[in-house]
Amino acid sequence: MILTLLLSAAAPAGDPQWNCDDPVAQQEMNWCAHQEYLKADAGLNAQWKVTAAEMKRRDAAWDSSHDERPGYFATLLEAQRAWIKFRDSHCASEGYLFRGGSMEPLMVSTCKTGLTEERTKQLKFLIER
Repeated sequence: MILTLLLSAAAPAGDPQWNCDDPVAQQEMNWCAHQEYLKADAGLNAQWKVTAAEMKRRDAAWDSSHDERPGYFATLLEAQRAWIKFRDSHCASEGYLFRGGSMEPLMVSTCKTGLTEERTKQLKFLIER
């Protein structure tokens, strides 16, 4: 979440004339793709709160006297931290297909959007079972 805030602050402001329904110029496409990622990240953060709360509830209800493994929330947190590292590294790799070019930010944002939306579904699935 902090990384998202830093990237958002570093991202250039969009031109009021830009139309994300039909972007034309590369800078416009890059900006619009980043906006889509920010929406996906907001959805992930909202789902994280719900899923984390459920895992903490399960921890409170679980009799751990016979099981020394980490709890529901600790395991979820470890997985989320690993997933964030994976997402960021994987998407940087995808962006490197256009390394240094004007399409690199588009590729990174598009990748991060897709993986973030998929992770949101995974977090939701964990509490629906």
